[in-house]
Amino acid sequence: MGERWEIRRAGATNASHRVLMIPGALCTTEFYADVMAEPAVAGLAMVAATQPGFGPTEAPADVSMEHYARLMADFAAEAGCDTVVGHSLGANVAIEMAALGLFKGPLVLLSPTFSRGDEAKFLTVLNAVGRVPGLGGAAWAVMLKLLPVGVKRELPPHRAEALAAAMTGNDPANCRRIVRHYYAYLDRYPSLVPRLCEARVPAWVVRGDHDEIGLTDEERRGLEACPHVGTVTVPDTGHFALVEQPARVADVIAEAATVAVR
Repeated sequence: MGERWEIRRAGATNASHRVLMIPGALCTTEFYADVMAEPAVAGLAMVAATQPGFGPTEAPADVSMEHYARLMADFAAEAGCDTVVGHSLGANVAIEMAALGLFKGPLVLLSPTFSRGDEAKFLTVLNAVGRVPGLGGAAWAVMLKLLPVGVKRELPPHRAEALAAAMTGNDPANCRRIVRHYYAYLDRYPSLVPRLCEARVPAWVVRGDHDEIGLTDEERRGLEACPHVGTVTVPDTGHFALVEQPARVADVIAEAATVAVR
């Protein structure tokens, strides 16, 4: 069995405010290494924590999004974090932390999914196949073997090997179960934009201009109409802006932390 937490720390240890960084599905804290090394965030105390069940960590019995929100909110409270950054599935966990009233500070949401139809098509197909008795487990095992090869094509060459290797430790049964509950969560809400807006926390939605995660016109208008939410488009970037353009992402995090201090 793996450990409960896989943690990476960086920045100023004596900082008066701290940032929790939550990686996405199948990802570990390695995906935040580039952002955490940027000068713009050097004055922050930063802690990245892999969501339990991904990478080398042990999955909780309850893998619902609501439970993950509580786990990460508890972690943020214990670590004294006043800002939360989430990528992909980690961004959706951050949304739920705020929506449930578990976290009141600023959020930096890197490529969140606001509705089921926005999600990457391959994951939707895999989730459907994963429900087939006798086939789902095998499908996930094959995908996890092939995924690092595909991910390498989306990442900067100098980081591709390390990041692909970080994804090889995922357990197919854990991933299958977590993703199934994630889709059940998306099915509960036609759109998560109102859920984010009604949480009334400062939030930055950061997306690459070539992101495979969709955003409908209605969702975009909803975000633009929300007074607490700002949108940032990172040019020449796909789903992994935190790796492809870490300096731009670090600038947004530094801005959010300033709001937390104020």
